[in-house]
Amino acid sequence: MVADGLGDELRDGVRIIDASPRGERKPGVLPGRLGRMLWTTRRVAAQALSLDADAYQLHDPELLPAGLRLRRAGMRVVFDAHEDVPTQLLDKPYLAPRAARLLAQLYARYERHACARLDGLLAATAHIRERLAHCNPRAVDVANFPLPEEFSPDSSWAARTEVCYVGSISAIRGIREMVQACALLRSRAGLALAGGFADPALEREVAQLAGWPRIRALGHLDRAGVSRVMGSAFAGLVTLLPTASYRDALPVKMFEYMAAGIPVIASDFPRWRAIVEASDCGLCVDPQDPAAIAAAIDRLAQDAALAQRMGANGRRAIEQTYNWNNEAQKLLRFYADITRHPLAHRLALT
Repeated sequence: MVADGLGDELRDGVRIIDASPRGERKPGVLPGRLGRMLWTTRRVAAQALSLDADAYQLHDPELLPAGLRLRRAGMRVVFDAHEDVPTQLLDKPYLAPRAARLLAQLYARYERHACARLDGLLAATAHIRERLAHCNPRAVDVANFPLPEEFSPDSSWAARTEVCYVGSISAIRGIREMVQACALLRSRAGLALAGGFADPALEREVAQLAGWPRIRALGHLDRAGVSRVMGSAFAGLVTLLPTASYRDALPVKMFEYMAAGIPVIASDFPRWRAIVEASDCGLCVDPQDPAAIAAAIDRLAQDAALAQRMGANGRRAIEQTYNWNNEAQKLLRFYADITRHPLAHRLALT
């Protein structure tokens, strides 16, 4: 893995190569994303080229120019599209609508140009794959589903008094509505909030809401801590607001709740509802309606048998369908096709 800024390292069998040695600065380089686009990506491309790898997988849109450079050098290059960037740009609150549309159109045009010249495309969702397959037919969606063995569902439900939310905390992820819902609860339920606030001003704002006394704010947790929080909750919240990018996303936390054996309370988006209803693993609500969120929490708080049954259904769906073991096979078959490497072929067949 070619990265930037933290030095070379070997971690869990993965060789990490720093593309920017410590103490070295490029005069006049701007910080942030613009700086990465103007300078860091060139360093990453140069370092990657020196490795002479069997294939290169790009994880960021700003690395597409580096991918084209590697492709011109005769290397096999794959773009891993984590997000629908043109749609995300339209949702950015700091961009004026006309500027957002122009940037989205320019990026989409460049993305099509670049992806058509690469060896293959990976996509985080079927929606992204369908959009990019028009410019490169060698496209596969590989979802970021959890490893079932990372979560150990607890069969004891008697002491569960909280729902949980795990992940980055922001307005667009529904924190205001979640806290407002806590003020409307008829049950004695509370909310375990695991994650960091993206905006300190937003944290101060929601801490003044009437529902905040029901919140147990835990801050950032490691993976073991996240597993413990989910394992002691009677449901998990994933009530992201209805932006274009979220409606077609596959939220990792929803599948992690299912893996932990707890029911989900999810935004009522068609794609999400289809998964929740087919698996009978939770309730879908209007994420902008605190009363609807409160009603769903109360229903599961007051009916432990229902919550436990839905949680078990979700866990079963993870074991059978929505798990990384299945997705890994798709990834191995993809690379066996891209590289024609004998090891990739053997792994894809096991």
